[in-house]
Amino acid sequence: MRKRTQRTQHGQHRIRGGVRGARGAREQGQAALEYVGVITLLLFIALAAIQLGIAAYAIQQAGTASRAAARAASYNEATTNYEQAGRAAMSDWLADGSEFDKTEAGDEVEVTAKVKIPALLPVFDFGEAKRRTTMPLD
Repeated sequence: MRKRTQRTQHGQHRIRGGVRGARGAREQGQAALEYVGVITLLLFIALAAIQLGIAAYAIQQAGTASRAAARAASYNEATTNYEQAGRAAMSDWLADGSEFDKTEAGDEVEVTAKVKIPALLPVFDFGEAKRRTTMPLD
C-alpha cells in the first residue's frame, strides 16, 4: 500500500497519513527529556525518603543510648562507665559520632545523648539528635 503524497506551496512533498515527520522527531526528543526529568525527580524523592528514615533511626538510637547511659550513671557502684553503656546500646555506625553529658541534681541523674545524623549526600548537614533521660540515683 503506497502512501499518498501532497505537494505543498513550496514544492515539498508531504506524506498524508504518515506518523513520523519532522514534528514527530521533535516530540520524541521532548518525551526523552520529560522521561529524564521524571526519573530525576523520582530519585530525589527516594533519597529524601531514605534520609528521613536515617534521621528517625538516629533519633530512636539517641533515646535508647540516653536511657542506657542514665541507668548506668544511676548506680552507686557501676562497673561500666555511663558513656560506654550508652554507646554499647547503639548501632556501631552511629556510636562513633555520639556524645554524652551527665548532670546530677539531688537524688537524680540526667544524661543527654547527642547523635550526629548521617547524611546520604555530604553537601547536606542534618545536625544531631538529642535525647535526655532522668533516673533516680541508686
